Amino acid sequence: MIPTIRQALMKDTLRAELINHRFFARVKQSSDLDRGQVARFLGQWWHPLHFFPTFLSRLVSNLRDIEMKTAVSKILWEELGEGKPDRAHERVYVDTMTAVGFSAEAVNAAAPLPATERLVQRYSEAATDCWTGLGFLYGTEVADLAMVSGIGVSVRRVTGAKQLPWVTIHAQQEPGHIESAQEAIVSELSEIEIHKIHEAAREMWSLWIAFFDALDAAFDGRDHAPEHAPKHAQA
Repeated sequence: MIPTIRQALMKDTLRAELINHRFFARVKQSSDLDRGQVARFLGQWWHPLHFFPTFLSRLVSNLRDIEMKTAVSKILWEELGEGKPDRAHERVYVDTMTAVGFSAEAVNAAAPLPATERLVQRYSEAATDCWTGLGFLYGTEVADLAMVSGIGVSVRRVTGAKQLPWVTIHAQQEPGHIESAQEAIVSELSEIEIHKIHEAAREMWSLWIAFFDALDAAFDGRDHAPEHAPKHAQA
């Protein structure tokens, strides 16, 4: 990845807003956190988790050159278990959460909230364009471990579990995913292409912020959180 692109993305205020979302502080500190709330978090997380391999496979078919395709296909390979279906991230997710007492129905059969539905919809749409898709991919990977860790904290607090294989596999693979996402953004890019990647990453962060706004509403007993105001146009 071009150093200036990487620096701009890592320093972007929307990325900081996402990884420092108050949801993560509340799951660490709230005395009111209960299993029902965490089950709701898990049910919403399932939707983007389940769709992510589809996003990656569609994106591969729309990338410009073989270097990009190779880099993204490595992430897809790991997401799907490196040839072992039982190690696919969505399988590990369900197995991890049912092992600590959540029902499979709560984990993978909950209806999506509007913010969740919009998030998955935009993943689907972004995968059809090389530059938008790359922005969404990088925007996801540089924030993914922080988000996964936040969900993991909530699960540990209400179950007492010390080991969560789903969190562990993310910690092991995420550095490689970020490296692959960086390798997919090659140096021979026009200013327009660079701008598209950056704007797409900003939209991705805005969508995730809206997602966590909705989860945060569970603490206050609200069914829906206000949609996060789009900021991705403020480059």
